[in-house]
Order: sequence, then C-alpha cells, then structure tokens
Amino acid sequence: MAGPAGSATPSLRRTSIRVALAAAAVVALVYFAVAIAVVLIVQRNLTDQIDQRITSSFVRLPHEGPPGGGPYDAPPPERFGGQPVILWEVDSAGSVRTASTNPELPATYHDVSSPITATIDGVELRLAGQQVGDDWIVIGQSLEPVNETRGTIILAELVIAPILLGLVFLGAVAIGRRVAEPIEAARQRQLDFTADASHELRTPLAVIEAHTSLALSQPRDEAWYRSAFGRVDRESKRMRRMLDDLLWLARFDASRKSPDAEPVDLAIMAAQSVDRFGAVGETRHLTIHLSAPADGAVIAAPPEWLDRLLGVLLDNACKYAPDGGRVDVTVVVDGSRVALTVDDSGPGIPEDQRTRIFDRFHRATDAHGGAGLGLAIADAIVRATGGRWKVASAPAGGARMAISWGRALA
Repeated sequence: MAGPAGSATPSLRRTSIRVALAAAAVVALVYFAVAIAVVLIVQRNLTDQIDQRITSSFVRLPHEGPPGGGPYDAPPPERFGGQPVILWEVDSAGSVRTASTNPELPATYHDVSSPITATIDGVELRLAGQQVGDDWIVIGQSLEPVNETRGTIILAELVIAPILLGLVFLGAVAIGRRVAEPIEAARQRQLDFTADASHELRTPLAVIEAHTSLALSQPRDEAWYRSAFGRVDRESKRMRRMLDDLLWLARFDASRKSPDAEPVDLAIMAAQSVDRFGAVGETRHLTIHLSAPADGAVIAAPPEWLDRLLGVLLDNACKYAPDGGRVDVTVVVDGSRVALTVDDSGPGIPEDQRTRIFDRFHRATDAHGGAGLGLAIADAIVRATGGRWKVASAPAGGARMAISWGRALA
C-alpha cells in the first residue's frame, strides 16, 4: 500500500526536485531580466539628473563672457546644487582655459554640445557644451556617484539572487511533494486495488475453469456433477458479489457529488435491516436483537447509503457469529448525536488488526470467505456522511462496530 503522508518515494522525490529545478530556472531568468532592467533604469535616471544639472549650470553662468576678459573661475559647489563640476572655456582660436586643478580637455570634445559620456584622465565624465558670449563653454560632471550606485545595486542583486533562488527551490520542492503525495498515494492505491482485484477474481475463475475442464474431459456420475455445479454456483455468486462491490466503490470514487442527504430515522432503517436478515439468522439459529428508541434518532444522510451500511455490518456480524450465537443492534440518542452499534458473539477483531480492517481487500481471517470489500464500503459511507467510527470488543467477546452521527433536529 502507499506510504504514510509525509514520506516520499524515490520517484516522487526525483520528480519534485526536477520540478523545483525547473521553477528555480524560470525564476532565475525572470529575476536576472528584472535585475538588468532595474540597473539600466536607475543608471538612466541618475544620468538624466546629471544632464539636468549640467544644463541648469549654463543658465547660471554670466552670458556676457568672462569678467575682464579672463577665464571663468571654478564655480562654487553650492551654485550647482553641491555637485562638483568642471568648466572649460574654449575661445574662437581653439585655446582652452580652465582652472589649474582641472584635467586638460581633449580636442575631440572642444565642440561637444549634447550631453555625452567621456573618459578623461581615467575619470568617467558627463560632458555638455554651449555658446556663452564669444566662447564655447564645456561643463563636465563626474559619473562616479552613478557608478557607485550601480555597483551597490548589482552587489545587492547578486547577494539576493542565491537566497531567493534557494528559497524558491526549497519552496517548490516542499509544495511539489505536498501536492504530489496525495496523487502518488492515489496512484499507488489504484495499482494495489487493481492487483488485489485481479488476484481475488482469479481464484473463483480458476475454480470454475478447473471444474469445467474436468466435466468435459470424461463422463462423470450424477453426484460428481451435482457437487461440481454446486461449487461453480458458489464461486459464481462470490464473484458476482465482488464485482458488485467493485462497481460500487468505483462509482463512489468517481462521483464528485453524493446523493442528496435527507432526514432519516436510523431506528426505522435498523429495524428494516434486522427484519431482512431474520431469515439468515433463522437458518443458523442466531438471535438478532434490536434496541432502538421510538423516535428522535434522525440523522441527515442518503437512505440508500445507510441501507448499504447496515447491510454490510449485519452481514459481517452474522458471518462471524457462531451457530446459535447472538447479534445485537442498538440505536441510541445521546444529546446532539445518534449512535449505531452492532455487536456479535464471534471471535472479535484483534487490536493490531483494527487499524487495517477498512483497507480494501484486507481480511483479518479467510475463515468466512469474502473479498474484504464490505468494511471498505462501510468506511466510505461513514466518512462521506460525517460519521465517526469506534471499533472495540463486544460484551459477549466478539466485535463491536459503533458509528455516531450528528443528530438532525426538526
């Protein structure tokens, strides 16, 4: 059978890891695309801000030319928003005048106008030029703040990337396993169910085939034929019951909507079932006793499901009770709940088997035949109707199968 929840088969682990790697790869591509876009946008915005400062600095320069025919002095930082700027004055003859602390302006940039990026003496600058008076003025500002900001962003993105991808990978593995475990468990249950069904059906078919082959191989006497046909009849009925149970479980598993629940008096349903099994009890001298209240034992459930549930419980109790034994059916109203209890005087259910009796095709004993589907059907009905199981020992030493439901009040 499938492993318990929380455990993962090797194939499930491999699949979840592959899915997680694919998810991490997709996130990595998206993350790096976004990271590159962020760097480019920030760099573009900061560069535009520098261009705006350079452009605004031309407005603040005196347009009648340098005072006294001399070169422009380096403007005070506060004049340009505190940003360090470099100013070159190019006259009509091509001579460049600037402060002694400024680098020399290459001839390539003497006539620069629109803002461009240039490297002068190993320093990356943003340059722009404009005619002021009789001279061409070139103003530059260092891009070091832009580069520092860009480096900080890239470093932060590189630090965040492995952490983010690690979290995505681990989260995808955890989510993948959590989502896949029920699917894998259902698949495994289906495989086990198919294998068990094939095994259970193979046995009666083998018996029927063997008796048919023997009957056709040579003439037999009447007693032999009667015995063979009796065995074929029993195996055919057993196979039909098994197929009926398999079809019911298949319809139950495939159905997404249960039959409409309606108020049902459990005491009346129990009385009808006890009456139906009266003939079975009489043939084996069983005492089937019912104890139920006159009214008030009403629950909300599909009547056909409750009828099937009572049939399974009484059929099991009658099978395992010895000849001349006893089966007690009790319906009790306890406050807001209604309880159904079926006791028998059979061998009981060992404690180590009680957690498995509802597994499909599981039988605690092969003494009374059957395919081990009855209690699986009963459990499906109880769970679907909101009931609660309690499996224990009966006072007579046999098995006690008790179920309780919420009471449906008028």
